[in-house]
Amino acid sequence: MTKAERIGRKGQGVVGDRPPSFPSKATLAAELEISEDTVDSWVERGILPQPIRCGRTPRWSWAEVQAVLTRASQAADDPFMVGLRDVR
Repeated sequence: MTKAERIGRKGQGVVGDRPPSFPSKATLAAELEISEDTVDSWVERGILPQPIRCGRTPRWSWAEVQAVLTRASQAADDPFMVGLRDVR
């Protein structure tokens, strides 16, 4: 069982229809259905925003994550951006 699955079983993920405002890496990974390693990779690549440090614990602003992913999905639909991705 993955950590994301354990979090889901503990009920620490989504609260009703709303994800937590400042999820931990494990909760963010579970919410996005990706691994914690992928969260790290996406942060390094600039796909996800940098975490906010609460003491020594990294947390992400769900509003920022949602905004970044919304912009990324809109850019993916932009014909100009599709053309740029195809140039290699």
